[in-house]
Amino acid sequence: MNIFNHTHDEFVDAFQRRYGKSAYYSSPIYRQVMKQGTLALDQCGAFDRLPALKRQLETELVLASGRLVKKEIDDGVIKFVTGLADDLTVESVVIPMYRRHTVCVSSQVGCRMGCRFCRTGKIGLIRNLTASEIVEQVFVARHLLGANIRNVVFMGMGEPLDNLDHVIQAVRVLGDQRGLDIARRYITISTVGLIDGIDRLARIDGGPLNLAVSLNAPTDTIRSRLMPINRTHPMAALKDALQRYPLPKKSSIFVEYVLIRGVNDQPAHARALSRYLSPLRVKLNLIPYNPAPGSEFAPPSNEEFQYFRSLLEDENIFVRKRHRKGERIMAACGQLGGRSTASR
Repeated sequence: MNIFNHTHDEFVDAFQRRYGKSAYYSSPIYRQVMKQGTLALDQCGAFDRLPALKRQLETELVLASGRLVKKEIDDGVIKFVTGLADDLTVESVVIPMYRRHTVCVSSQVGCRMGCRFCRTGKIGLIRNLTASEIVEQVFVARHLLGANIRNVVFMGMGEPLDNLDHVIQAVRVLGDQRGLDIARRYITISTVGLIDGIDRLARIDGGPLNLAVSLNAPTDTIRSRLMPINRTHPMAALKDALQRYPLPKKSSIFVEYVLIRGVNDQPAHARALSRYLSPLRVKLNLIPYNPAPGSEFAPPSNEEFQYFRSLLEDENIFVRKRHRKGERIMAACGQLGGRSTASR
């Protein structure tokens, strides 16, 4: 039984059905694993008089279906690779922040969206991750790498809304206060703009999550060139979905815009982008393109970036620059998914 597939109450119920024991036995196990990072039944006094059950649990309870196979560090950013049970691998990133850390998790091995500026998209979709494999990335960051994780962003490999059942279950497990206890207000789901998924995410139990949308273009023509999904989910339909998305007071949708020299960085592009965003409650994350080996695109200069930013700010668009961290270890935005992704 894989603990990371379950919330506390789900684990208690499954434990009762399998072993015939109540929460008196199962609840301490769940807390020990999720909060301390170990399955130390010697520290759970309930098992002192049940040595046979203790030995059985030590054999049958699965702490992780994967293993930490590699980590790289650059300027405080940690990229780590998890080897999965089928010998595939997935990449995740821990990003340092003031006092606490953010972990950027993957939801798929590869991705079917095919965005031309994204290294993961060149792999294609190999398979979805399970809820357990998503939760394990946060567990590794907190308990094996020792990061004080508060924020979880689904901005790693894959399209989260293309694997929504497992993503929603992972969110439920992550948010369990008797477990990893990541508050929903600190969880963000990023999407290329799958409209049905956005609408479904708006209706999940417990209220909607923070939403980030990878936009990257001011017009359908440019966006369809960069992001094939735009041919079936055009920008007008995407805007309608974003206007329907329920937001708490003082909250905004995050819009991600990767700035690529000569593609989407001209003054006319800034004006068109401002018109598109003006009716929406958004904060714009402006991201200089992070090149990968063999890329057809180039990043803007710092002067070009700042000029584009100033044009948006002149139109009263809230703009936040996404700092380029982890680029030297291929851990920046759009760079995940090297050869190790499919070690077959």
